[in-house]
Amino acid sequence: MKVKKYIVDSMPDALQKIRAELGKDAVIINTKEIRVGGFLGMFTKKKVEVVAATDSNPESAAPARSASTSTLTAVRPPVVASSMKPSPPAAPVAASAESRQAFAPVSRPYADQTSPAPSPAPSHSSSASGGKEDALLQEMKQMKEMMQRLAVAQAGTVAAQVATMPPAFEAIRARLVEQDVLPELASSIVEEARLGFEERVGTDVAFAQAYEAVKHRIVELLTRKPIEQIRQDARIVHFVGPTGVGKTTTIAKLAAEQALKHRKSIGLITSDTYRIAAIEQLRTYASILNVPLEVVFSALDLAKALDRMQDRDMILMDTAGRNFRNEMAVSELQSLLRTEERKDTFLVLSMSMKYSDMKAVTENFYRFGVEKVLFTKADETATFGSVVNLLHDFPLSLSYVTDGQNVPDDINIADARTMANELVGEPHDE
Repeated sequence: MKVKKYIVDSMPDALQKIRAELGKDAVIINTKEIRVGGFLGMFTKKKVEVVAATDSNPESAAPARSASTSTLTAVRPPVVASSMKPSPPAAPVAASAESRQAFAPVSRPYADQTSPAPSPAPSHSSSASGGKEDALLQEMKQMKEMMQRLAVAQAGTVAAQVATMPPAFEAIRARLVEQDVLPELASSIVEEARLGFEERVGTDVAFAQAYEAVKHRIVELLTRKPIEQIRQDARIVHFVGPTGVGKTTTIAKLAAEQALKHRKSIGLITSDTYRIAAIEQLRTYASILNVPLEVVFSALDLAKALDRMQDRDMILMDTAGRNFRNEMAVSELQSLLRTEERKDTFLVLSMSMKYSDMKAVTENFYRFGVEKVLFTKADETATFGSVVNLLHDFPLSLSYVTDGQNVPDDINIADARTMANELVGEPHDE
């Protein structure tokens, strides 16, 4: 068996190298994510370590063993000392091929005892080792086949559930998938709603009843943690998230709400110094609302800005929408969020994002203690499935939803029932 380790940027790179070097019959034994390079634990790069193996050709060793045996037979055995009278000098010269052939079988035991050439025992050991390697490779192939069978069986179970699902519930499941709810989650939501309905009412279900049952289940999922607004006892409210999700406009809307509705004296801070337009945009809003604005470049600047705003009831802070995959950017943001004051932190996400990106962003920012999520740009998408996916995968509270650019309008407290209606739609005739 030939075993080799690869350190690559991604699995496709690994597969390409494995096929090229080990062949199409190679088996991946193990994969794991590692970090390489860097300095003092910083600036490291993510890599993938892949260990692969392939069965070496057992027939390739046969010619070598055969050649070794032929050489051993052809070599004339060494002279062994004895008490016998030496042969006449002419005997060796007169010895013919025929006499040498007759001599070889008799002298072979001496050759076996004195020659360093390999004996049949090592050959037997090599064969046993090769057998163990073959057995190991076969076992790995069997494990791989078993995992494939389990995956097929699981898919078959989901397909069987769908096949036996009443038409009303199946129509809703298809609608949820169209709304970008993950297929497995859509099946789970509808199945739980169906079982709950049948337990309470029975198996005879109308379309309208099925729709209401699923909507009720979605509302339960969206409100596993209560829907929350800005905490009124918080003095600093942070807004974090990736670029382009509308944090600056959202902050202006909420600043107006806190100032006009809750009669709070508001201050604004921005650390988004990477976009000059963002600073000017927030400066314009601050001027309209007649509230102070501070621009900070570091944690030291932030401390000074907070001192200058000691008279403010609440401070809303805009953070830079940096690349969330950049570790340095994440570290900078973490230093700005460290504060001993009463705080509230909102993760701002756009409903127009792909869920795979939304999930990656949330995983990165969740370490900052984010507990609330605010969704923007509801008016720019026709699908709401990503909201269900996110709140299923992360224990976050819904907070606000924005659906336009108008300040201070176009922002509302999230409503789980409204979202469930958008997701499920209206029932159609049976």
